[in-house]
Amino acid sequence: VGPGPGGLTLALLLEGAESVVAIEKDFRAGTVLDPLLAAADGRLELIEGDALKTPLWDIGTAPRRIIANLPYNIATSLLIQWLEHASAFESMTLMFQREVALRITARPGDSEYGRLSVLANWKADTEILFDVPASAFVPPPKIISSVIQIVPLAKPRLACKQTYLEDVTRHAFGQRREMLRASLKRIGGQELLEEVNINPEARPQELEIAEFCALARCL
Repeated sequence: VGPGPGGLTLALLLEGAESVVAIEKDFRAGTVLDPLLAAADGRLELIEGDALKTPLWDIGTAPRRIIANLPYNIATSLLIQWLEHASAFESMTLMFQREVALRITARPGDSEYGRLSVLANWKADTEILFDVPASAFVPPPKIISSVIQIVPLAKPRLACKQTYLEDVTRHAFGQRREMLRASLKRIGGQELLEEVNINPEARPQELEIAEFCALARCL
């Protein structure tokens, strides 16, 4: 997945990948990849399309791996979509802005812990592999990037539906400085929290993933 699929695609082919599907929205990618398509001996397929509208979980055969330099403006939306189909992938190796990577890999109590942390670590093991300095890009951006590894679990850590977990975490972390009884008021507030034995005066960053899942099930 782009942007700029040429270098990444070449690296994967040189490393011996048996099958690479390159997805790029920019129509110019076809021209860039034409020489690689000719030299790849059938190991490369190019899909010119929007990654947000492309069902990666149905492309190719298992085991699938996503390896992507993500467009940062849609990176979070892509990740949430892919997590919904996490069991279709063996791993995801993705590059994000450093601050987003920290949110994805954060644990309860961390200052970066939030909605993305819960959703990602509910379905997968996550870790930051390394940082990529601005000098690695032309022109250099004003940010540091990080490559993270997401390894989906055979099944989520705890039972609940992702849509409800997204709803609970959206409300909870939308007002992360508020007590949960206030931030969750629109979906049950104190009554919801007492139903699953969670302190209504707690803040969202204090809750474990298991507690968010309990709220989602109750909702």
